[in-house]
Amino acid sequence: MKAEYINPFLESAKIVIEQVVQIKPATGQPGLKPFVIVDNYIFIQIGIHGQMQGRVVFGISEPVALKMISAMMGGFIISEIDEIGKSAISELGNMISGNASTMLYNQGVHVDITPPTFINTADLNMSSAKALTIPLIMEGIGEMDIQVLVAS
Repeated sequence: MKAEYINPFLESAKIVIEQVVQIKPATGQPGLKPFVIVDNYIFIQIGIHGQMQGRVVFGISEPVALKMISAMMGGFIISEIDEIGKSAISELGNMISGNASTMLYNQGVHVDITPPTFINTADLNMSSAKALTIPLIMEGIGEMDIQVLVAS
């Protein structure tokens, strides 16, 4: 797994979150970890095709997702993740991945991304996968994990 494939997702996430959620995230300790299914989490999955094959999964606890959606809605307090909330948080994943694919293109790596898929914990089946996991720490909101799974 090459760092030059991962860094665009990290850099893009920091830029997009700062613009959309109005908070500057810090980067936690990255590592290659088994993909763990955690209760009360949502996942936004984006497929990657082209010179790089795989998927990127944004894992967010429901309380953190609610805070992020609330910030995206101009500070209006959101208490449950309804269809508008799913759409908002999915679009955040789409924006991050779209910007990352542009960064990859500028590095000479041509990729296409799939539309985002909103996945509840119960619907996720990736128990044997390993992913490069990079936590983003958002002060006052919580953490979002960026998990990049690249096919060898």
